[in-house]
Amino acid sequence: MKILGISCYYHDAAAALLINGEVIAAAQEEWFSREKHDPSFPHQAIAWMLESNGISLEELDGIAFYDKPFLKFERLLETYYQHAPRGWRSFLKAIPIWIKEKIFLKQQLRKELKRLFPLTKECPPLLFTEHHLSHAASAFYPSPFGEAAILTIDGVGEWATATIAHGCGNQIKVLKELHFPDSVGLLYSAFTYFLGFKVNFGEYKLMGLAPYGKRKSEQTQSFIKKIKEALIDLKPDGSLALNRSYFKYATGDRMTDDKKWEHLFGFPRREPESAFEQQHSNLALAIQIVTEEIVLKMAATTALLTGSKRLCLAGGVALNCVANGVLHRQQLFANLWIQPAAGDAGGAIGAALAAHHIFFGQERSDRNRENDAMNGAYLGPEYTSFDIEKVAKKYQAPYQHFSNQSELCEKAAALIAEGACIGWYQGRQEFGPRALGNRSILGDPRNPEMQQKLNLKIKFRESFRPFAPSVLAEDTSEYFDLDRDSPYMLLVAEVKPERQNKLPPEYDQLPMQEKINSTRSDIPAVTHVDFSARVQTVHQDTNPKYYQLIQHFKNLTGCAVLVNTSFNVRGEPVVCSPEDAFHCFIRTNMDYLVLGDYLFSKSQLTPNPKTTAITNHTFTLD
Repeated sequence: MKILGISCYYHDAAAALLINGEVIAAAQEEWFSREKHDPSFPHQAIAWMLESNGISLEELDGIAFYDKPFLKFERLLETYYQHAPRGWRSFLKAIPIWIKEKIFLKQQLRKELKRLFPLTKECPPLLFTEHHLSHAASAFYPSPFGEAAILTIDGVGEWATATIAHGCGNQIKVLKELHFPDSVGLLYSAFTYFLGFKVNFGEYKLMGLAPYGKRKSEQTQSFIKKIKEALIDLKPDGSLALNRSYFKYATGDRMTDDKKWEHLFGFPRREPESAFEQQHSNLALAIQIVTEEIVLKMAATTALLTGSKRLCLAGGVALNCVANGVLHRQQLFANLWIQPAAGDAGGAIGAALAAHHIFFGQERSDRNRENDAMNGAYLGPEYTSFDIEKVAKKYQAPYQHFSNQSELCEKAAALIAEGACIGWYQGRQEFGPRALGNRSILGDPRNPEMQQKLNLKIKFRESFRPFAPSVLAEDTSEYFDLDRDSPYMLLVAEVKPERQNKLPPEYDQLPMQEKINSTRSDIPAVTHVDFSARVQTVHQDTNPKYYQLIQHFKNLTGCAVLVNTSFNVRGEPVVCSPEDAFHCFIRTNMDYLVLGDYLFSKSQLTPNPKTTAITNHTFTLD
């Protein structure tokens, strides 16, 4: 049985291919189009996965879409009706698009598919799953559990903004829902907007800013109190009602009533790209603390309703790895599994799995397995040595080829230990928002200047942004207060106290930049200002080459950790092809690039018209 899953037309369009219930491939359209968060129909992602697996469109048993447009349209109409005459301009802008494209989505999908692959017979059956069922399916079916509680939290699907469900065998039963406009995801996005970041894209920046807030300060505590008293009515079960007079997202083109928020918090909305002040960090911390409280309450209710000792998480809020770390430490569940592509892109996998198990009634043959079924999230394209050599020839770039993998890893580890930043490009691309060692930029975590170098000279992004550590799985407890695997970089844990440096008494009062420059531990490049780290545990069975690289680095230095950040610059998607990687290498201050078994050195490149054109490219800032 072959099923294609699709998510698109909102943000992070993606496609996934299922064969006999196994996730064979998954890809985001932005990888190919080079448009960050590309929402358009995933033509190139679908073409790649069908062609690379030798499957025609007509061979598919079904095509599953990740939400139900008629239910979403119902919500749109009812919301405008309730708020009329407010939102009239937004209504006039949105409704023609819905009537032209989204109401008749089945016809639109068939049209797009026929453009991609001319059909000699009827298009395979088109199936539509509800948005949060897609999230739930993406979390439960690939998990190692035969039975589990499922919690999904995001902005909004059709009506639901959060669901509690129970999975058993091949079935998922939804037990409770929170409905629009009351939404944890939209609440967090409103603060993302007010603090000057882009909604749907900047929430992770808000999470990274929060640790610069002062938890015990009078202002932070006041902000928490104001959020709970003025903005939300939080119930003991984790459900909440938002004070709609403070929000504009239901019918407007903004998230908040800026005047009311300014009056409530005592300062105006931060302009994008403007300087950060302590009040911004304190407010970011306040909403992070409130979000963690909401997630914990929802999780407690999930445990009560299902009676399960295992929990699966998905939805955009499940990418809040700080809240995930708090949830793990509370031990409400014995086992926790989070879908690595927890946002809308992962809905493509969930839609396909829901169609396979629920619509077609196929049993799960791999229940209660030791590992999950995501194959390490390495589900994207892989390129050949021939592809790499074509790039080298095109740009007249000298390289060193290694026929021995161990020698390559030993050489790369030595360069990192000497202070170099390396672009590391290997195998199949990771599906989801995290770089997991195949499309990564790597550095030495012991180097106190590495965070600044990566942020300002390579990633071209805000200096406060933290970097994640990749650590050999068996050495995790030597560095971090974490008693379980975290292969998808979705849990935040504290750096071990014995590795932390004693900070000056006035540390909490220091300006942001001075805090950033403080050496907080013996692995300062991956230690955030609150001594936390977003941990990726690296396993030999899922990524042997990356594991071997870190092992060689450990042999050389005694340190079993590398700095790992995604292979891209600010405002651009993660690199996909070898040429994407070479472009990024040339345009940044990376020292070396490893493409497969080929090592390129920046110092050995001679200027030529083609590389000069790449270097002069202007970066897109978000």
